[in-house]
Amino acid sequence: MLELRYNPLTDEWIIVSAETQRRPVQPSQQSCPICVGGLELPEGYDLVSFENRFPALKRNPPNVESESSIFSKKRSFGVCEVVVYTSQHDTALPGMPLKQIEKLIDMWIDRTIQLFSLDFVEYVFIFENRGKEVGASLSHPHGQIYAFPFLPKRILAKMEAIQKWYTEKNSCVICDVVAEETSVKKRTVFETESFVSLVPFYARFPFEVHIYPKRHIVSLPELTAQERSELAKHLKVITSKYDGLYDQEFPYMMMFFQAPIKAVGAELFHLHVEFNPPKRDRDKIKWMASVETGTWAFINPMVPEQAAEMLRRIEVSEP
Repeated sequence: MLELRYNPLTDEWIIVSAETQRRPVQPSQQSCPICVGGLELPEGYDLVSFENRFPALKRNPPNVESESSIFSKKRSFGVCEVVVYTSQHDTALPGMPLKQIEKLIDMWIDRTIQLFSLDFVEYVFIFENRGKEVGASLSHPHGQIYAFPFLPKRILAKMEAIQKWYTEKNSCVICDVVAEETSVKKRTVFETESFVSLVPFYARFPFEVHIYPKRHIVSLPELTAQERSELAKHLKVITSKYDGLYDQEFPYMMMFFQAPIKAVGAELFHLHVEFNPPKRDRDKIKWMASVETGTWAFINPMVPEQAAEMLRRIEVSEP
C-alpha cells in the first residue's frame, strides 16, 4: 500500500508506505547493497544518487479512492532518492576528503534543481540518518532526498515564524540570529568568513548544532563556489567534533532546510542545516517520548552554552 492520508485534527498529510518495511537493515559489508558490486550499484562509482527501491513516495503512485467525506486520501506523488557519498564503505563525513564533500554538495544542488522542476513537487528535503540509534538501515555513508507533493508541517511552521518576524521587525530572523551569535560568541562552535556553526539558544537536543550562512541565501543553488567550499568544511568539522566528543561514531540526524521555492514568501526563507543528535552522554540517549512527540514541547537536559563549550574544546585537524 502506498498513499497519502489526511489528518483533519492537525491539517497534515500522513504518508502510508508498506514498501519501507522491506528495506534491508544493517547488512554486513559483504552484502551491502550500495557498495561497488552490490545489488544497487554493480559498477564502480565515485558518488551517486538513485531512486529508492523501497520508496515512501513515487513518480507514478497507484490510484486511491477516498473512504468518505471525513477520511480523505491522495496518491503518493513524489520522489525518494538515495545519495551515496563515496564508494568507501568504512568512512563517513568526518573521514571524507574535503573535495569529496564539495562534490557531494554539488550533487545536492543538482538534485534540488531537478526535483523542484517536477510539477508535483512542493518541497525538496535533504537529510542523513547516521547510526542505528536514529534508524539508519545501512552503515555505508549515504543520505536521502525526499521530494514532497506538499509542504510538511514543520516547514509550514518555519515559514509562518519567518514571515511573522519579517512583518514585525522588517528583517530576516536568521540574519538577526547570526548577527547576535557572531557578536556574543557564547554558543558558536566553528566560524568561517561565510558560515557559522553553533549550538542555538533554542536548542531542543543536548548537542544540537545549526549551520547558518551569513549571507541571506534561500536555497542551495544560490551558494557561490567559496560558500560551497566553506559549507563542506563546516560539515566535516562538526561531524568530526561529534566523533571526538566521546571518542566514538556519533549518531545524528542531519537536515537541510531550504526555501519552498514555489510558495508565497519563499524569498524570506534563509537556508540552514540542523544536526539533531540523540546522545545526551557517552552511553545515554535523549529519547523523544510523550511530551516531545505529542506536543512538540521539547525538554533539553543540557544547557546549550555548556554543549557549545564541550564541542568547541574538541580539537580537529583543519580540513
